[in-house]
Amino acid sequence: MRDWLLSDSPASRGQAAFGRAYRITLDLLRNPLAVAGALIIAGLILTAIFAGAIAPEGPGGQFLDRRLQPPSSEHWFGTDQLGRDIFARVVHGAQITLQIVALVAIISAPLGLLIGAISGYFGGWIDRTLMGITDVFLSMPKLVLALAFAAALGPGIENAIIAIAITTWPAYARIARAETLTLRNSEFVAAVRLLGASHTRIITRHVLPLCTSSMIIRVTLDMAGIILTAAGLGFLGLGAQPPEPEWGAMISGGRSFIYDQWWVSTFPGFAIILVSLGFCFLGDGLRDVLDPKSERKG
Repeated sequence: MRDWLLSDSPASRGQAAFGRAYRITLDLLRNPLAVAGALIIAGLILTAIFAGAIAPEGPGGQFLDRRLQPPSSEHWFGTDQLGRDIFARVVHGAQITLQIVALVAIISAPLGLLIGAISGYFGGWIDRTLMGITDVFLSMPKLVLALAFAAALGPGIENAIIAIAITTWPAYARIARAETLTLRNSEFVAAVRLLGASHTRIITRHVLPLCTSSMIIRVTLDMAGIILTAAGLGFLGLGAQPPEPEWGAMISGGRSFIYDQWWVSTFPGFAIILVSLGFCFLGDGLRDVLDPKSERKG
């Protein structure tokens, strides 16, 4: 099986794809930080999937007789001002965090990839127009722009996702444009064009797939920023609304108790830091592996 996967002359596209995936996996396993990041992200996904089994109490139960209790064997992360178990809220908050990063990536990455590829492939006035719009978005800080869109759309997790996606796509468009500029005059594109392929087919079947590696790296690295932006919107009351156990909103709810009941804000903050580090570690590992100049045979 190993020889089949590492064959220098794959017999099919499937064999080539499996072989590349195998090489990438081997290279990732050689990077301890990438492995740590992958484990953290896998833990986030499993926590979101099995949140009900991990914390069966649920995030919404209010018990005023046990409010602001410190961490103990009964309540590992303590309780908040309404007597809710913070551990249960952090665990169930993983579902919201995973939902935000997944939807933002699904919306912004394909949009930026398509805009950048179209801009770089056609050039001329199309390139100037699309990159002019992109530069307008890039000229403003992401968090400030996200705050503006979230305030205009109104509070709520759906509007927060839209606001973050609107501020995220320009960076992907720039990367896709740069990749496309190096590809549009290449020999294989000229050959496909001579065979009668349309512009749409060239872009979707030949240009976009070659931009995917750079896009995956950038999306993974941007996940930490997306999480922090979502937490910032939640902290300011423009993201997920109470009683949703969103980590940024939980930190905001514990501001009044930070000096005496530090656990109310500390544990959601630790969750944000841990998950952000996981995406950063994995993104760095993917950058080393997917960079064609650094690829090695397994």
